[in-house]
Amino acid sequence: MSQGILSTIGNTPLIRLDRFLDASHVNLYAKLELFNPGGSIKDRPAYSMLTEAMKKGEINPETTIVESSSGNLGVGLAQVCSYLGIRFVCVVDSRTSLTNVRIMEAYGAQIDWISEPDPEVGTFLAARIKRVRQLLETIPNSFNCNQYMNLNNPRAHYQTMQEIVDVLDGQQLDYIFCATSTCGTLRGCAEYTRDHQLDTKIIAVDAVGSVIFGDTPKPRLIPGHGSGVKPPLYQSQLETKSILVSDLDCVVGCRQLLKRESVLGGGSTGAVMSAVQKMAMHLPAGANCVAIVCDRGERYVETIYSNDWVCKHFGDVSHLWS
Repeated sequence: MSQGILSTIGNTPLIRLDRFLDASHVNLYAKLELFNPGGSIKDRPAYSMLTEAMKKGEINPETTIVESSSGNLGVGLAQVCSYLGIRFVCVVDSRTSLTNVRIMEAYGAQIDWISEPDPEVGTFLAARIKRVRQLLETIPNSFNCNQYMNLNNPRAHYQTMQEIVDVLDGQQLDYIFCATSTCGTLRGCAEYTRDHQLDTKIIAVDAVGSVIFGDTPKPRLIPGHGSGVKPPLYQSQLETKSILVSDLDCVVGCRQLLKRESVLGGGSTGAVMSAVQKMAMHLPAGANCVAIVCDRGERYVETIYSNDWVCKHFGDVSHLWS
C-alpha cells in the first residue's frame, strides 16, 4: 500500500554531468538525492529508522521522537513524523540554517536550541547529544533514533548503491564519491560493494576540522558535513581514500556545479564536487564515476549562494567559479 509522499523517497535520478569537469577522459554521473521529497539523502535513513522502529513496536503514535541534527536529517524526520502523526523534537545548534529550522517547524516539529559547544569536549555535536539524553529522561514514551549508531542508517544507503548499479546496467562503477557525517552513506555503499564483490573505489569526502579521518578539530562554517566526534557507524577501511575539503572548497564546488550544470546543490554536495575536481586528473581514462549530490541548495541562499556572505568570510573569490 502506498504511503503517500513517503513512497517517493529513493529511486532518485542518475544523470551524466558533461560540463562539470575540464577533464573529459572520465564519465561523471550525479546521483540526485536532492530529488527526495525532503530535499536530501537524509530522507532515506529518516524513513528507514522510524518505520523499522514502528515494526518492532519501539514507537507508537503517542511516542515523542527526539533527535540531534544539523539540518537535513531533521527535515527528513519532521516530514516522516508529520505523515505518521508522531511528535518530534529536534535538537539543533546555532550553526543550523534558519531555513531548515523553519521547514521543520512547518512540519510541526518542536525545536530545541543549543547555543554553546559542550564545555568538556568543545563541540556542538557533543552538546546536542547531551541535550538529547536530558530530554529522553524527562519526556515520557520518548525515543531516540540515534542516527550515529542506528544500523538502519547505512542499510538505507545500501539501497542507494543498488539503484546506481541498476541504472548503469552492467557498466563497471569505478569510483563513488560520498560526503561523510554520521558515515551512514559511506558504510552503506561500502557494505554493498563488499557484499557484491565490486571493484568500486569509495572516496570518502570529509571536512577540514572534522575528526573522522584524524584531522585536528577546528570550527567549521558549513553544517551537515564532517563530525566533531568519530561516529560509531564508522569502521576502518570502509573507504578506499579520504579527501579533506575546506569550507571554501564547498562554496566553490557548489558554485561551479550551478554555473556549469545548472544544479543547485547544498553544502555537502559542494564538498563532494570539490573532491571530484581534486581527483579528476588522477582518474584513469574511461572511468565511470558517481558523485552523490546530497542535498538541495535553496537552504544555502543566505550563505553559500550569497555574494556578501562569501566575501565576508573568504574575500573576493568569484574568479574561482567565473
